[in-house]
Amino acid sequence: MSALGELRNLRGATRATRRDGRAAFWFLLPWFLGLLLITAVPLLSSLGLSFTKYNLLQPPVFNGVDNFVRMLSDARLHESLGVTFVYVLVSVPLQLALALFLAVVLDRGVRGLSFYRSIYYLPSLLGGSVAIAVLWRTVFGVDGLFNDFLGIFGVSGQGWISSPDTALATLILLNVWTFGSPMVIFLAGLRQIPASYYEAASVDGATRWRQFWNITMPMLSPIIFFNLVLQIIHAFQSFTQAFVVSAGTGGPADSTLLFSLYLYQRGFGAFDMGYAAALAWLLVVIIGAFTAINFWASKYWVFYDD
Repeated sequence: MSALGELRNLRGATRATRRDGRAAFWFLLPWFLGLLLITAVPLLSSLGLSFTKYNLLQPPVFNGVDNFVRMLSDARLHESLGVTFVYVLVSVPLQLALALFLAVVLDRGVRGLSFYRSIYYLPSLLGGSVAIAVLWRTVFGVDGLFNDFLGIFGVSGQGWISSPDTALATLILLNVWTFGSPMVIFLAGLRQIPASYYEAASVDGATRWRQFWNITMPMLSPIIFFNLVLQIIHAFQSFTQAFVVSAGTGGPADSTLLFSLYLYQRGFGAFDMGYAAALAWLLVVIIGAFTAINFWASKYWVFYDD
Protein backbone atom coordinates (compact mmCIF):
# COMPACT_ATOMS: atom_id res chain seq x y z
CA MET A 1 0.00 0.00 0.00
CA SER A 2 2.83 2.38 0.77
CA ALA A 3 4.42 1.83 -2.66
CA LEU A 4 1.05 2.39 -4.33
CA GLY A 5 0.56 5.57 -2.33
CA GLU A 6 3.98 6.85 -3.32
CA LEU A 7 3.18 6.13 -6.99
CA ARG A 8 -0.04 8.11 -6.73
CA ASN A 9 1.75 11.00 -5.06
CA LEU A 10 4.37 10.96 -7.81
CA ARG A 11 1.70 11.03 -10.52
CA GLY A 12 -0.07 13.90 -8.75
CA ALA A 13 3.20 15.85 -8.48
CA THR A 14 3.87 15.26 -12.17
CA ARG A 15 0.43 16.54 -13.15
CA ALA A 16 0.91 19.60 -10.90
CA THR A 17 4.31 20.27 -12.49
CA ARG A 18 2.82 20.04 -15.98
CA ARG A 19 -0.02 22.35 -14.97
CA ASP A 20 2.44 24.90 -13.56
CA GLY A 21 4.52 24.60 -16.72
CA ARG A 22 1.51 25.33 -18.94
CA ALA A 23 0.56 28.32 -16.78
CA ALA A 24 4.12 29.65 -16.99
CA PHE A 25 4.07 29.21 -20.78
CA TRP A 26 0.88 31.23 -21.20
CA PHE A 27 2.15 33.99 -18.93
CA LEU A 28 5.45 34.16 -20.84
CA LEU A 29 3.85 33.94 -24.30
CA PRO A 30 3.23 37.73 -24.69
CA TRP A 31 6.89 38.39 -23.86
CA PHE A 32 8.11 35.79 -26.34
CA LEU A 33 5.82 37.23 -29.03
CA GLY A 34 7.20 40.69 -28.33
CA LEU A 35 10.76 39.36 -28.49
CA LEU A 36 10.03 37.68 -31.82
CA LEU A 37 7.93 40.36 -33.56
CA ILE A 38 9.40 43.56 -32.08
CA THR A 39 13.05 42.57 -31.67
CA ALA A 40 14.12 39.44 -33.52
CA VAL A 41 12.33 39.98 -36.85
CA PRO A 42 13.38 43.67 -37.26
CA LEU A 43 16.91 42.74 -36.17
CA LEU A 44 17.26 40.04 -38.82
CA SER A 45 15.56 42.27 -41.38
CA SER A 46 18.08 45.04 -40.79
CA LEU A 47 20.88 42.51 -41.19
CA GLY A 48 19.49 41.55 -44.57
CA LEU A 49 19.04 45.19 -45.61
CA SER A 50 22.67 45.92 -44.73
CA PHE A 51 23.66 43.93 -47.83
CA THR A 52 21.34 45.88 -50.14
CA LYS A 53 20.88 49.25 -51.75
CA TYR A 54 17.53 50.46 -50.47
CA ASN A 55 15.92 53.92 -50.47
CA LEU A 56 12.50 53.11 -48.91
CA LEU A 57 10.74 53.94 -52.20
CA GLN A 58 11.96 51.06 -54.36
CA PRO A 59 12.56 47.39 -53.60
CA PRO A 60 15.98 46.64 -52.07
CA VAL A 61 18.69 45.53 -54.48
CA PHE A 62 21.39 43.16 -53.25
CA ASN A 63 24.87 44.72 -53.44
CA GLY A 64 26.95 42.34 -51.35
CA VAL A 65 29.39 43.93 -48.92
CA ASP A 66 29.48 47.29 -50.74
CA ASN A 67 27.94 49.11 -47.76
CA PHE A 68 30.63 47.82 -45.42
CA VAL A 69 33.43 48.61 -47.87
CA ARG A 70 32.00 52.11 -48.24
CA MET A 71 32.51 52.71 -44.53
CA LEU A 72 36.29 52.64 -45.02
CA SER A 73 36.20 55.83 -47.11
CA ASP A 74 33.32 57.64 -45.37
CA ALA A 75 34.95 60.70 -43.79
CA ARG A 76 31.81 61.78 -41.89
CA LEU A 77 31.48 58.29 -40.43
CA HIS A 78 35.04 58.48 -39.13
CA GLU A 79 34.30 61.93 -37.70
CA SER A 80 31.18 60.66 -35.96
CA LEU A 81 33.08 57.73 -34.50
CA GLY A 82 35.71 60.07 -33.07
CA VAL A 83 33.06 62.34 -31.54
CA THR A 84 31.18 59.36 -30.10
CA PHE A 85 34.28 57.79 -28.54
CA VAL A 86 35.17 61.08 -26.85
CA TYR A 87 31.59 61.46 -25.66
CA VAL A 88 31.49 57.95 -24.18
CA LEU A 89 35.00 57.83 -22.69
CA VAL A 90 34.65 61.21 -20.99
CA SER A 91 31.01 61.38 -19.93
CA VAL A 92 30.58 57.85 -18.54
CA PRO A 93 33.48 57.97 -16.01
CA LEU A 94 32.43 61.48 -14.89
CA GLN A 95 28.81 60.40 -14.55
CA LEU A 96 29.69 57.31 -12.50
CA ALA A 97 32.12 59.26 -10.30
CA LEU A 98 29.47 61.87 -9.51
CA ALA A 99 26.84 59.18 -8.91
CA LEU A 100 29.14 57.29 -6.54
CA PHE A 101 30.12 60.45 -4.66
CA LEU A 102 26.50 61.45 -4.03
CA ALA A 103 25.55 57.87 -3.12
CA VAL A 104 28.28 57.80 -0.47
CA VAL A 105 27.10 61.16 0.89
CA LEU A 106 23.46 60.07 1.03
CA ASP A 107 24.43 56.74 2.60
CA ARG A 108 25.67 58.54 5.70
CA GLY A 109 22.13 59.05 6.95
CA VAL A 110 21.06 62.39 5.48
CA ARG A 111 17.73 63.58 6.85
CA GLY A 112 15.03 63.42 4.17
CA LEU A 113 16.89 60.74 2.20
CA SER A 114 13.82 59.75 0.17
CA PHE A 115 13.32 63.35 -0.97
CA TYR A 116 16.93 63.81 -2.08
CA ARG A 117 16.97 60.43 -3.76
CA SER A 118 13.88 61.37 -5.78
CA ILE A 119 15.26 64.78 -6.71
CA TYR A 120 18.58 63.35 -7.86
CA TYR A 121 16.87 60.57 -9.81
CA LEU A 122 14.63 63.00 -11.69
CA PRO A 123 17.30 64.00 -14.30
CA SER A 124 17.63 60.35 -15.32
CA LEU A 125 13.94 60.29 -16.16
CA LEU A 126 14.02 63.57 -18.09
CA GLY A 127 17.58 63.70 -19.45
CA GLY A 128 16.75 61.92 -22.70
CA SER A 129 13.60 63.91 -23.39
CA VAL A 130 13.16 66.55 -26.08
CA ALA A 131 12.08 69.14 -23.49
CA ILE A 132 15.33 68.86 -21.51
CA ALA A 133 17.41 68.99 -24.71
CA VAL A 134 15.59 72.19 -25.72
CA LEU A 135 16.17 73.58 -22.23
CA TRP A 136 19.86 72.70 -22.47
CA ARG A 137 20.07 74.50 -25.79
CA THR A 138 18.54 77.57 -24.18
CA VAL A 139 20.73 77.49 -21.08
CA PHE A 140 23.97 77.37 -23.07
CA GLY A 141 22.91 79.77 -25.82
CA VAL A 142 24.38 83.23 -26.30
CA ASP A 143 21.69 84.79 -24.10
CA GLY A 144 21.33 81.73 -21.87
CA LEU A 145 21.38 81.35 -18.11
CA PHE A 146 24.96 80.07 -18.05
CA ASN A 147 26.26 83.30 -19.59
CA ASP A 148 24.11 85.27 -17.15
CA PHE A 149 25.79 83.36 -14.31
CA LEU A 150 29.25 84.09 -15.71
CA GLY A 151 28.29 87.75 -16.03
CA ILE A 152 27.96 87.94 -12.23
CA PHE A 153 31.72 87.41 -12.02
CA GLY A 154 32.46 89.78 -14.89
CA VAL A 155 33.15 86.99 -17.39
CA SER A 156 31.83 87.51 -20.90
CA GLY A 157 30.06 84.43 -22.23
CA GLN A 158 29.73 82.94 -25.68
CA GLY A 159 27.50 80.64 -27.65
CA TRP A 160 28.64 77.41 -26.05
CA ILE A 161 26.53 75.25 -28.34
CA SER A 162 27.39 77.19 -31.49
CA SER A 163 31.15 76.92 -30.91
CA PRO A 164 32.88 73.77 -32.20
CA ASP A 165 35.31 73.92 -29.27
CA THR A 166 32.63 73.67 -26.57
CA ALA A 167 29.53 72.15 -28.23
CA LEU A 168 30.46 68.55 -27.41
CA ALA A 169 31.28 69.54 -23.82
CA THR A 170 27.67 70.69 -23.33
CA LEU A 171 26.40 67.26 -24.45
CA ILE A 172 28.87 65.55 -22.13
CA LEU A 173 27.66 67.74 -19.27
CA LEU A 174 24.06 66.81 -20.08
CA ASN A 175 24.89 63.10 -19.93
CA VAL A 176 26.78 63.54 -16.65
CA TRP A 177 23.76 65.39 -15.26
CA THR A 178 21.63 62.25 -15.72
CA PHE A 179 23.47 60.47 -12.90
CA GLY A 180 20.33 59.55 -10.93
CA SER A 181 19.88 55.99 -12.14
CA PRO A 182 23.43 54.75 -11.35
CA MET A 183 23.34 56.73 -8.09
CA VAL A 184 20.28 54.84 -6.85
CA ILE A 185 21.94 51.52 -7.78
CA PHE A 186 25.14 52.57 -5.98
CA LEU A 187 23.10 53.54 -2.93
CA ALA A 188 21.43 50.12 -2.87
CA GLY A 189 24.85 48.46 -3.12
CA LEU A 190 26.27 50.54 -0.27
CA ARG A 191 23.40 49.46 1.96
CA GLN A 192 24.46 45.82 1.45
CA ILE A 193 27.99 46.29 2.82
CA PRO A 194 28.08 45.01 6.44
CA ALA A 195 28.75 47.75 8.98
CA SER A 196 30.99 45.33 10.91
CA TYR A 197 33.69 45.75 8.24
CA TYR A 198 33.92 49.47 8.90
CA GLU A 199 33.82 48.97 12.66
CA ALA A 200 36.72 46.53 12.52
CA ALA A 201 38.68 48.91 10.28
CA SER A 202 38.06 51.80 12.68
CA VAL A 203 39.35 49.71 15.59
CA ASP A 204 42.52 49.04 13.57
CA GLY A 205 42.95 52.79 13.04
CA ALA A 206 41.99 52.98 9.35
CA THR A 207 41.00 56.44 8.16
CA ARG A 208 37.81 57.14 6.25
CA TRP A 209 39.82 57.31 3.02
CA ARG A 210 41.48 53.93 3.66
CA GLN A 211 38.10 52.42 4.50
CA PHE A 212 36.69 53.73 1.24
CA TRP A 213 39.49 52.27 -0.91
CA ASN A 214 39.96 48.99 0.97
CA ILE A 215 36.35 48.17 1.90
CA THR A 216 33.82 50.23 -0.06
CA MET A 217 35.41 50.01 -3.51
CA PRO A 218 36.15 46.24 -3.51
CA MET A 219 32.73 45.40 -2.04
CA LEU A 220 31.02 47.75 -4.50
CA SER A 221 33.04 46.64 -7.55
CA PRO A 222 30.27 44.35 -8.95
CA ILE A 223 27.84 47.28 -8.80
CA ILE A 224 30.40 49.58 -10.44
CA PHE A 225 30.90 47.01 -13.19
CA PHE A 226 27.14 46.69 -13.72
CA ASN A 227 26.68 50.46 -13.97
CA LEU A 228 29.72 50.80 -16.23
CA VAL A 229 28.39 48.30 -18.78
CA LEU A 230 24.89 49.79 -18.78
CA GLN A 231 26.01 53.41 -19.06
CA ILE A 232 28.49 52.69 -21.87
CA ILE A 233 25.73 51.00 -23.87
CA HIS A 234 23.37 53.89 -23.12
CA ALA A 235 25.98 56.51 -24.10
CA PHE A 236 26.68 54.84 -27.45
CA GLN A 237 22.94 54.92 -28.18
CA SER A 238 22.48 58.61 -27.27
CA PHE A 239 20.52 60.39 -29.96
CA THR A 240 17.86 62.82 -28.71
CA GLN A 241 20.28 65.22 -27.04
CA ALA A 242 22.53 65.54 -30.08
CA PHE A 243 19.60 65.76 -32.49
CA VAL A 244 17.76 68.53 -30.62
CA VAL A 245 20.76 70.55 -29.47
CA SER A 246 22.28 70.60 -32.95
CA ALA A 247 18.89 70.82 -34.72
CA GLY A 248 19.75 67.55 -36.47
CA THR A 249 22.82 68.93 -38.27
CA GLY A 250 25.59 67.55 -36.09
CA GLY A 251 26.53 70.93 -34.70
CA PRO A 252 29.24 73.36 -35.82
CA ALA A 253 31.93 71.56 -37.82
CA ASP A 254 30.19 68.26 -36.94
CA SER A 255 31.41 68.69 -33.35
CA THR A 256 28.29 66.98 -31.93
CA LEU A 257 27.79 64.44 -34.71
CA LEU A 258 27.26 61.34 -32.61
CA PHE A 259 27.20 58.02 -34.44
CA SER A 260 23.47 57.53 -33.85
CA LEU A 261 22.76 60.97 -35.31
CA TYR A 262 24.80 60.22 -38.43
CA LEU A 263 22.96 56.91 -38.77
CA TYR A 264 19.67 58.82 -38.65
CA GLN A 265 20.88 61.30 -41.27
CA ARG A 266 21.83 58.53 -43.68
CA GLY A 267 18.64 56.51 -43.14
CA PHE A 268 15.91 59.14 -42.84
CA GLY A 269 17.65 62.20 -44.27
CA ALA A 270 19.28 60.75 -47.38
CA PHE A 271 16.97 57.69 -47.59
CA ASP A 272 20.08 55.53 -47.82
CA MET A 273 18.47 52.82 -45.72
CA GLY A 274 20.74 49.98 -46.80
CA TYR A 275 23.82 51.88 -45.69
CA ALA A 276 22.06 52.96 -42.48
CA ALA A 277 21.31 49.31 -41.68
CA ALA A 278 25.00 48.50 -42.13
CA LEU A 279 25.87 51.39 -39.82
CA ALA A 280 23.46 50.02 -37.23
CA TRP A 281 25.24 46.68 -37.28
CA LEU A 282 28.57 48.45 -36.97
CA LEU A 283 27.21 50.05 -33.80
CA VAL A 284 26.15 46.60 -32.55
CA VAL A 285 29.69 45.32 -33.12
CA ILE A 286 31.25 48.34 -31.36
CA ILE A 287 28.97 48.01 -28.32
CA GLY A 288 29.58 44.27 -28.25
CA ALA A 289 33.35 44.82 -28.38
CA PHE A 290 33.28 47.33 -25.51
CA THR A 291 31.08 45.00 -23.47
CA ALA A 292 33.37 42.03 -24.13
CA ILE A 293 36.43 44.08 -23.11
CA ASN A 294 34.68 45.10 -19.89
CA PHE A 295 33.84 41.49 -19.05
CA TRP A 296 37.39 40.40 -19.82
CA ALA A 297 38.91 43.17 -17.70
CA SER A 298 36.45 42.62 -14.84
CA LYS A 299 38.37 39.58 -13.61
CA TYR A 300 41.22 41.90 -12.63
CA TRP A 301 39.23 44.42 -10.57
CA VAL A 302 35.75 43.07 -9.77
CA PHE A 303 35.53 41.11 -6.52
CA TYR A 304 32.59 38.96 -5.48
CA ASP A 305 31.92 38.27 -1.81
CA ASP A 306 31.47 34.51 -1.38
